[in-house]
Amino acid sequence: MAPELSVVTPIKPQPNPQPNSQHPEPIAYRDLGDPGLYLNRELSFLQFNWRVLQQALDESLPLLERLKFIFICSSNLDEFFEVRVSDMVRRTELPGSHRGADGMAPHEVLERIADFTHQLVDEQYRIFNDVLMPALADSNIHFIRRKQWTEAQAHWIKRYFHHEVVPVISPIGLDLAHPFPRLVNKSLHFIISLEGKDAFGRDSSYAVIHMPRSLPRLIRLPNEQAPGGDSFVFLSSVIHAHAAELFPGMTIKGVYQFRLTRDSDLDVDEEGVEDLANALKNELLSRHFGTAVRLEVSDKCPDRVVKFLLQKCNLTERELYRVNGPVNLNRLMTITSLVERPDLCFRPMVPRIAPAVLQHHNHLFEAIAERDILLHHPFESFETVVEFVRQAAADPDVLAIKQTLYRTGKNSDMARALIDAARNGKEVTAVVELRARFDEQDNIDLASRLQEAGVLVVYGVVGHKTHAKMTLVVRREKRKLRRYVHLGTGNYHAANAKLYTDVSLLTAEPDLCEDVHKVFQQLTGMGKTLEMKRILQAPFTLQSELLKLIEREADHARAGKPAKILAKMNSLTESSMIRALYAASQAGVKIELIVRGVCCLKPGVPGVSDNIRVRSIIGRFLEHSRVYWFRNGHHEQIYASSADWMDRNLHHRVEVCFPILDKALARRLKHETLVNYLQDNSQAWLLQHDGSYRKAKPGKKQAYRAQRALLQALADES
Repeated sequence: MAPELSVVTPIKPQPNPQPNSQHPEPIAYRDLGDPGLYLNRELSFLQFNWRVLQQALDESLPLLERLKFIFICSSNLDEFFEVRVSDMVRRTELPGSHRGADGMAPHEVLERIADFTHQLVDEQYRIFNDVLMPALADSNIHFIRRKQWTEAQAHWIKRYFHHEVVPVISPIGLDLAHPFPRLVNKSLHFIISLEGKDAFGRDSSYAVIHMPRSLPRLIRLPNEQAPGGDSFVFLSSVIHAHAAELFPGMTIKGVYQFRLTRDSDLDVDEEGVEDLANALKNELLSRHFGTAVRLEVSDKCPDRVVKFLLQKCNLTERELYRVNGPVNLNRLMTITSLVERPDLCFRPMVPRIAPAVLQHHNHLFEAIAERDILLHHPFESFETVVEFVRQAAADPDVLAIKQTLYRTGKNSDMARALIDAARNGKEVTAVVELRARFDEQDNIDLASRLQEAGVLVVYGVVGHKTHAKMTLVVRREKRKLRRYVHLGTGNYHAANAKLYTDVSLLTAEPDLCEDVHKVFQQLTGMGKTLEMKRILQAPFTLQSELLKLIEREADHARAGKPAKILAKMNSLTESSMIRALYAASQAGVKIELIVRGVCCLKPGVPGVSDNIRVRSIIGRFLEHSRVYWFRNGHHEQIYASSADWMDRNLHHRVEVCFPILDKALARRLKHETLVNYLQDNSQAWLLQHDGSYRKAKPGKKQAYRAQRALLQALADES
């Protein structure tokens, strides 16, 4: 029986330090910069990961989909340690306290991270072993342990070991000639405890085996060895069973899997290099061998072996994670593609083609010229955006195409369309962001392919990642030039567009198009900041204008007029934005925030944030759209954006925030991305002022899931 899902988050955050402790009641706060009013960013992310993990317990979801959330949790934690924890470690080595808005010093944050993540990992493996594995077995999907192998299975596995594993691995006995190897980041390794002397008379206590990424972590048994269902063995079980054959004549005392996580952030001095692409290529080579930040080992590994590994990796007990199962759970994601069980998966979804496009028989320039088109992905097809560029590439009247590329994925249809456009004689400019984390190599390769086809490739602005999502098409119509634009909240990544919720706007509105043209001018050329008519742009006007919009609502409230803010985003961490929301709440503005992940704002603090509510939606699709709505008396305004309310987005990236000017589309966007999600009483988690989250319950009301409502309204499920 699975634990009940709707319980309050079991990991209870400790209160942040409150330097102004002379005020015992929250209502006494007058300084909106007081650290006691802010949640820690890293701990907030771990709370998000806890919410992701709880999806694995939701029995209303198909079983294989629940399993995916275990893997997503594991993948999220990997990146968290590679980037955020490693950054926090570096901060502890710098002079000064470097306290965040929450008042916590880096060493304090690391202690809290360790406490939280150890509990989180223990719960992750408990759910995997005690809840999902039995449920999979009940559904005839079996993971067969070594002690359960039949004689026939053992014989087949032994042949597999000799034919598929032995030829590609290199056991390393540790001695003076073979010191402890440099371990590749996140790779599976085994440490073997040995006794005896080898053929050369060497006496070594340990050996290490590295498992190449080419070896599958899950091995499917043939049908004749798995009657009546799908049966798998773990690669780790195969190594355990046959490790002795790798060390003939030696006595195997123990075989233990382990994995090391390293600092994977790249450190490139952009101003000090002439060729950013080459500098990144060189830095990528060292990514696999950064400073160690976490050691995962089998919980059966003896203390003496663990101490040996910790010493060799220069880590302490705080960075040690003993796990009851495979140490690299996210590599097991392949299970969802190895079994054909549609009954255990979400029903396939077919995104609809926007009615405005169908009315014009897919002639996109004709459709956009008539009126703006709003697309809500993944419920409405991202293929329309790709087709927009394809048609531009083939249209003899199109003269130029400009596009920003942050993440596109390998074998991108969008990239092929740009290449076709260049080969067809169009003037094509691509602003490729080489520093998109963990996509650097793909983007370097993409830039090379585009350049070879004749595309003008630029890498954006030194010191500012280009995170805006824009495409500009210049077309000759009746002897005049007309611009068409796509603006979006998500990347030009077709695979992600099926998994993430995002918003696209296709428009020919002159002011918006002129603004996008100016942004491209700033990205590819040089000069002073250009004044925009409609678009808010980071790092120049986005934050200041958002602060004005928030203050305007506060002014309305002080004047006794209706005042309200609805905003949806991935993360809210920027302290001046939080202070502005606190001040607006104190003025009487009703504020509803839908923040998927990290939120450093504390809602419900008496006298400060009584009027603010924060919710997070975790569901089938990753919530990724950023939408901001302001009541503004009787003149509502709504914006979509590529930017979250974070320091990096508002100050260190090129972002765009664009208004939805068509009133019907504005009403639709408000309903679908804001009102709809505020009605969710089944997949919503409500943020408490102490940083914990409480699962919403339907109670006596009918259960309502926002994503399900959008599926029914906009898409087709087969």
